Amino acid sequence: MRIVVLTGGIGGARFLLGVRAYARETGADVTAVVNVGDDLLLHGLKVCPDLDSVLYTLGGGADPERGWGRVGETWTVKTELAAYGAEPSWFGLGDKDLATHLVRTSMLNAGYPLSQVTEALATRWQPGVRLLPATDERLETHAVLSDEQGRRAVHFQEWWVRYRAEVPTEQFVFVGAEAAKPAPGVVEAIAAADVVLIAPSNPVVSVAPVLAVPGLRDAVVGGPAPVIGVSPIIGGAPVRGMADRCLAVLGVECSAAGVGTLYGSRSGGGLLDGWLVAPEDEDAVVPGVTVRAAPLRMTDEAATAAMVRAALELM
Repeated sequence: MRIVVLTGGIGGARFLLGVRAYARETGADVTAVVNVGDDLLLHGLKVCPDLDSVLYTLGGGADPERGWGRVGETWTVKTELAAYGAEPSWFGLGDKDLATHLVRTSMLNAGYPLSQVTEALATRWQPGVRLLPATDERLETHAVLSDEQGRRAVHFQEWWVRYRAEVPTEQFVFVGAEAAKPAPGVVEAIAAADVVLIAPSNPVVSVAPVLAVPGLRDAVVGGPAPVIGVSPIIGGAPVRGMADRCLAVLGVECSAAGVGTLYGSRSGGGLLDGWLVAPEDEDAVVPGVTVRAAPLRMTDEAATAAMVRAALELM
């Protein structure tokens, strides 16, 4: 079986642990198409939060308590930058994490595309699945704010980390998306897939930027593989993160039914053939989509693999 996973964020990285466990049991081949909308330049370095979360999580290097960054991280460089008054001060890079960004930036400056750089970084972390950025080109999620400073756009990371999503927000825009192209191998992987899984990632800022790359949404919707999504909402609340605040910007109800309806049914021009929800949401209805309930708490790898199996039963 060939599985493609559209993913982003920490929830998506943890979901991939279950997909990988399932693949090891069954011999399935897994390709993860990862969001790059969170990517940004900091202190001259290219930072790819979602790609790194996947690498560290699958490679055993992620901090299990914080859920992001490296285990055993130190912050000497961050402290020194603060002493210089260097900005941005609201986003810190750990010392171990910094090494990843130095290697990535050096390779990008040498002319290697992000997909090849990611493949090179994966030789260290051995994630056990094929990792592809959605695009090799610049694509950044920005939030359009309207507050006492007027109407302006800020990078999603500033909205998320600095402002904690607590500022009046009009919309999210995917800067660079119109000119982007799918990274090499992405469309081909989707065309060859037996199933496409949408991870329980933030639908607005983790999944939507992936689908904003021209040709990628069409490849998913028009492809032969069934598309099964897993709800990131349990009992009306995000499993983690601030998906509720992102959904509020779009005027979408924070519920399993709300997110499923946002994705829509393939028969109605949307994405989904199947939608896996938590037992708390077993009454959720998404028009034109088969809905099934199963435990969605990713408490450990075994529980996550069971969740993956439940999703695949919707094929």
